[in-house]
Amino acid sequence: MDASVSDKVRVESFTGSAARRFIPDLARLRAKVFYDFPYLYEATPDYEEKYLRTYTASPDSVIVIAFDGEAIVGAATALPLAHEPDYATSPFKARGYDLGAMFYCGESVLDRAYRGRGLGVAFFDHREAWARKLGRFTHSCFCGVVRPADHPRRSKDYVPLDAFWRKRGYRKMDGLTTEFTWRDLDESKPTPKTMQFWMKDLS
Repeated sequence: MDASVSDKVRVESFTGSAARRFIPDLARLRAKVFYDFPYLYEATPDYEEKYLRTYTASPDSVIVIAFDGEAIVGAATALPLAHEPDYATSPFKARGYDLGAMFYCGESVLDRAYRGRGLGVAFFDHREAWARKLGRFTHSCFCGVVRPADHPRRSKDYVPLDAFWRKRGYRKMDGLTTEFTWRDLDESKPTPKTMQFWMKDLS
């Protein structure tokens, strides 16, 4: 656990099917966090649980969970990039990257009341530690949604995470993007959203 995390909050890693029992609570947390900017979508429990089961189905996956007592207040996911769908892997294939050497960090979600306490750092540390333990990954990567600075739902106190990601050793990979599709809160139907990839050398 990161030293800056409060004593009453613990962070634990679960691999493969070991996290399966937490899926309903994780699905509710994802839905709560992703309702806010910059993701702005209203999730359904069924979809969120189906999505999370893709992580518990992979023996090389990891789900990092932050607990306050028995309550789940944050989580982060990761698995080999090769286990992700084509819309996530195709940009890497097009650039000649070895998918087998790439470890993919999915999302980090954290209840607003627990932000700024070192849990985000702990999430990256735990996921990267698992990738190194597996022993075959040279890089860690993730992607984040691209939103305009003047987006109408962007609050005045919103702070992009770019500086935080750079401190964790990640760099924005210019031109390495993909599209994920969902329906924004203000949209009548799903539309594609640009997702920017970031990468870190694990060596």
